[in-house]
Amino acid sequence: MSASDHQGRAAMHPAIAPEERLIATLARLIMDPSAPPARHIAVGAASPMPAAACWLVKLMGHPVKLSLLHKRSGNPFTEGTRELFDLTGQGRIDLFFLGGGQIDGQANLNLVGTGEWPGMGVRFPGSFGSAFMYFMTPRTILFREEHSPRVLVEKVDNISAPGVSAPGVFRRGTAQALVTGKCVFRFHPDRARFSLESLHPGETVDSVREATGFPFDVEGEVPATPDPSEAELALLRGTVCDEMVETYPEFCARIWGRRAEAA
Repeated sequence: MSASDHQGRAAMHPAIAPEERLIATLARLIMDPSAPPARHIAVGAASPMPAAACWLVKLMGHPVKLSLLHKRSGNPFTEGTRELFDLTGQGRIDLFFLGGGQIDGQANLNLVGTGEWPGMGVRFPGSFGSAFMYFMTPRTILFREEHSPRVLVEKVDNISAPGVSAPGVFRRGTAQALVTGKCVFRFHPDRARFSLESLHPGETVDSVREATGFPFDVEGEVPATPDPSEAELALLRGTVCDEMVETYPEFCARIWGRRAEAA
């Protein structure tokens, strides 16, 4: 394609927002053919980008069941998270998303706070069900938009949910990947270590190393994180936004200029 063709397409389609690239990246991880199937996906509260990725997957025609805890209408849960934990314990949730105030190189999560227990430095929102979900869900995608040494640390101050467990400790799964505002890391539970899978635009291996508090592996030349396709962008800016605008009005207004209609 010539330079003039690229310029013409850029004029037809608004620039890709970083958030749109992250959503498409999460969607591709959900559909990763090398991972266990994601038939039933749960998304916790205040997670607009993981929720958008799930809607993108579903609206692209993949037969997935979505349980969105933060959905204001049509929420499948009548008793909140108790039902989510019951389903997960029964092995009926295949994929969940988690983040943390701190995440370290062994995929340990800290949702308690910094400093000695009980985290009396900077307080985080609390662990809630993160440890249970991390142990009992076959796949967990870690997501934290901020990529800095204060978030991605060598060792978390407090472990809310461990990335790996000692032999003989039952757990169904662990982290599949960590998606940040700079890159995608793949997690390798056999060696409790991340490797760099792709770089977002403008980033290099050195820039990611500088912003990351834990060591990670680099296996050959690291590719660029793919842009969303035109079909994905059309869905995100159309029907995905339609599905999300009631639950995440601020996000939809900021990214897509859409606001929920007044009741």
